[in-house]
Amino acid sequence: MINYIIRRLFLAIPVLLGASFFVFWSIRWVPGDPARAIAGELATPALIAQVRAELGLDEPILVQYSIYLGRTIQGDMGNSIRSGVPVADEITRRLPNTLKLAAAGLVLSAIIGIPIGVFSATRPNSWFDGGSMTFALIGVSMPIFWLGLMLMIFFAVLLPRWLDLAGPVLPPTGSETWKHMVMPTIALAANSMAIQARMTRACMLEVLRQDYIRTARAKGLIERLVIYKHAFRNALIPIVTIIGLQFGTLLGGAVLTETVFAWPGIGRLLVEAISYRDYPVIQGVILVITIGFVLTNLLVDVLYAYLDPRVHYD
Repeated sequence: MINYIIRRLFLAIPVLLGASFFVFWSIRWVPGDPARAIAGELATPALIAQVRAELGLDEPILVQYSIYLGRTIQGDMGNSIRSGVPVADEITRRLPNTLKLAAAGLVLSAIIGIPIGVFSATRPNSWFDGGSMTFALIGVSMPIFWLGLMLMIFFAVLLPRWLDLAGPVLPPTGSETWKHMVMPTIALAANSMAIQARMTRACMLEVLRQDYIRTARAKGLIERLVIYKHAFRNALIPIVTIIGLQFGTLLGGAVLTETVFAWPGIGRLLVEAISYRDYPVIQGVILVITIGFVLTNLLVDVLYAYLDPRVHYD
């Protein structure tokens, strides 16, 4: 297992290099010039050229990337063009807020979506099955930003003063933090909840048709034992896979959620950096999100060996 983890970590290096170069190259094709943003709209061409030279933007792109890569390997992501603060400090300050929101969304989606999928599979073609899958379809189809706005309207108009609509002060602490987290957590978890419910239902229906399930029932085992010990455990591998992928998706979906609810995480930091053409911050945030995807996929693969004894990585 240790050798497998080491191999996977080494294989992650080309993925991170490819993602970092693609982001580094693509953001420089986005309209807008950070040098002009710093110097001002009324700046002379000579002043803009001077700022570009100070930022190293006048070098060929491969030279710029090699300098960036060398600094990043040493743990230096550069400084923000807008604030001058080290990018690592900006990300370190906001990353816990995004992880907190993503974890809350993942837990909420799992504790609601998975039981709904199990109950639907054990009662196929019932009113519960049809109603839950209809709501799951709606959940998959709803954009995060639209659901966020609907939640804000609901709690602002129908249930005023129940929850705080304004974003928390950075960093959100204290007993009032949950009031700021309820709506963004629901908005972030809705899509994942629907996907997990549909995936759990499909996996359970497939497992419940297997011969060993019929054998367990023929032996007189309690139905609850058949469902949760035999069927659900064998359906866990694809469910764990989708949960792992959903965590990475939640990190990406946090960009819209944090923007709508003014949540001070790396998603909102990324939007602000894009609007200001803050190249170092954009590169740093996307690199961190990519690392999160890679580590989550590795954790899911490791969990396979514990969920299914037939899986070996030796």
